[in-house]
Amino acid sequence: MFAKLKAAWTHISKGTSKLAEPVAPPVEYNGYRIRPTPYKINGQYQTAGIIEKQTPDGVKRHDFVRADTHQNIDDAINFTISKAKQMIDMEGDRIFV
Repeated sequence: MFAKLKAAWTHISKGTSKLAEPVAPPVEYNGYRIRPTPYKINGQYQTAGIIEKQTPDGVKRHDFVRADTHQNIDDAINFTISKAKQMIDMEGDRIFV
């Protein structure tokens, strides 16, 4: 598992993150927009996404990557959306702090 986390961190820290390139249409959920952005790493798809919310001060954004990987892109997208909904339900606007 450490190797997967290290690979994901290396991928992001090199500025090659795919987080700016959603691979599926955004999903609206409780006033938030979820943009799934899983990317392929070591033959699997890494759970990754963006949570956004329109506020009077502009759009707030939270990028996330999780250690979970998936055999195919559809599973990765579905799990990313599920994980984002869980984060929204548990943290709400605190994810932007």
